[in-house]
Amino acid sequence: MSKYCFGVDLGGTTVKMGLFTTDGTVVDKWEIPTRKKNNGEQILPDIAASVSAKIAETKIDRTDIAGVGIGVPGPVDQAGVIYKAANLGWGVFNVAETLSSLCGGLTVKAGNDANVAALGEMWKGGGQGHRDLVAVTLGTGVGGGIIINGEILTGATGAGGEIGHIHVEDQETDTCGCGNRGCLEQYASATGIVRLAGRRLAQDTKDSVLRSGEITAKTVFDAVKAGDELAMEIAEQFGEYLGKALASIACVVNPEIIVIGGGVSKAGPVLLEYVRKYYVPYAFHGSRNAEFALATLGNDAGIYGAAKLVMED
Repeated sequence: MSKYCFGVDLGGTTVKMGLFTTDGTVVDKWEIPTRKKNNGEQILPDIAASVSAKIAETKIDRTDIAGVGIGVPGPVDQAGVIYKAANLGWGVFNVAETLSSLCGGLTVKAGNDANVAALGEMWKGGGQGHRDLVAVTLGTGVGGGIIINGEILTGATGAGGEIGHIHVEDQETDTCGCGNRGCLEQYASATGIVRLAGRRLAQDTKDSVLRSGEITAKTVFDAVKAGDELAMEIAEQFGEYLGKALASIACVVNPEIIVIGGGVSKAGPVLLEYVRKYYVPYAFHGSRNAEFALATLGNDAGIYGAAKLVMED
């Protein structure tokens, strides 16, 4: 029986990597740079070389390795085919087969990075003990992953779980990064919260600590915790957008638990309070009692989930 596996989280700047035992214990973790020159042609060879170097360093027998799991920033289907990763310069090709060949035939499983991070949170993070889960990552954008009966919902072309691009606002005039207007990402991400704050400050004359200094998602929620009235109104807007969107998702997938992570989630339990406030009245009664939790794995969610991905077989 295999004893070890590798988890790889491919980002636009760095590749996070981890060596795990198959029970989920981290043996080692490290990073290498993401070399994107020439349409990212060196990325997978660099990952394969790093895996080989770690095998040599640890003197692990290759027959004891279950394989390599990898999360990549783009839609990936169940066969391991990525349907473009614009920030890496990649087109459409089979990531799993290519990396397996570069790793001397080791089994490789590939998935979308947000989906894989959701799997990590289910396995060893905020969703541990649950098999039906919605994970939301509130960072520069809004990522998401949906786990049903312990398995990632990928969809036909790997685009399942794109929570950030649910349409939530008809009146939006600014364009989302995806090309549409009124996406959840435009209001619930770190940049979206700043957008909400800027608009609110322009429309309202109330005194607020937000009128001095740089506005970030952190300063907004710090002001909320301090009782700043205007900041609390901004948090209400944020909570309404995200809470209603999650209520819609719950009507379809009926999760046991909703796990919220990413940089914005560092605001802590107060953030969950604003989201739950709008989730409960809009959720179908069969999903109304879903638990809410904060993610706990932080930047390691991707490598945990990738490791779990390859162990699913």
